[in-house]
Amino acid sequence: MDDATPVQAPPMRAADSDRAATVHRLQDAVARGLLTPDEGSDRMASVFAAVHLRDLAPLTADLPPMAPDRTAPGWRPLGLLAWEQLRTTLTTARGGGPAVLRIALLAVVALVVLVALGSMALHALLDGGPDGFGRWDGPRGPR
Repeated sequence: MDDATPVQAPPMRAADSDRAATVHRLQDAVARGLLTPDEGSDRMASVFAAVHLRDLAPLTADLPPMAPDRTAPGWRPLGLLAWEQLRTTLTTARGGGPAVLRIALLAVVALVVLVALGSMALHALLDGGPDGFGRWDGPRGPR
């Protein structure tokens, strides 16, 4: 007896990570104004009630892809920009004479000193200092 009907595999169960990804996508849609908060809440309730993966797909089928994550560029581009600005200032200062070059170098030294002082002040603040939260053995010894 040959049966020509194909056997269907059982539906795949949804994992917590599948539900979390779907909720994240719905939250993004609410934040972007694609869904009202009530509609997003209703869909999220359906996500948590979903048992199979096939139950999750219709909840986000009418939504466009998520917006890409935008992160800050970090310190490297800022440092490169500062270096390029300093290099350009020194290059153009040569045409302006030694006085302009001295002013540019003095500005760089002043900036380094300010950064060092700020770093020391921040360290003292985070370390506790004389009246901070940390222990300080001042002129009178331990308290």
